[in-house]
Amino acid sequence: MNDEERLEAIQEVLDRLGEMLDDHILLVEGNKDVAALEKVGIRGDVFCVQVGGGPVKASEYVWRAGKMAVILTDWDRRGGSLAHDLRENLASLGVEYDDSIRSDLAFLTRPFAKDVESLDSVIALLSERVEGASAIL
Repeated sequence: MNDEERLEAIQEVLDRLGEMLDDHILLVEGNKDVAALEKVGIRGDVFCVQVGGGPVKASEYVWRAGKMAVILTDWDRRGGSLAHDLRENLASLGVEYDDSIRSDLAFLTRPFAKDVESLDSVIALLSERVEGASAIL
């Protein structure tokens, strides 16, 4: 996959995420993740799991809101463990969740980043590389 295809695929995933914002709560690890998502145009109901009391509190928040969840933790070992705990807690409350956004972004950004907070930087880097390549042609 070249840089242009990767950038386009990331944008498609972000578009999918944007379409979910009305009835989903985004579960991220911390405030830097929120800031990075806002820089790429994703604004919605977000719960920061690490500062908000952990997976149990996050799951209860989503359950009380009567919405579904998007698990968007980092794709490193710690983020994977947190995603696992969130899936278990959400399922125990009967809350529907999506973790495909996380999986897709992990796959698409893996050569460049391992976390949500780097998403805006990855997009900027890929955009710069694509623009640079087209300037050469």
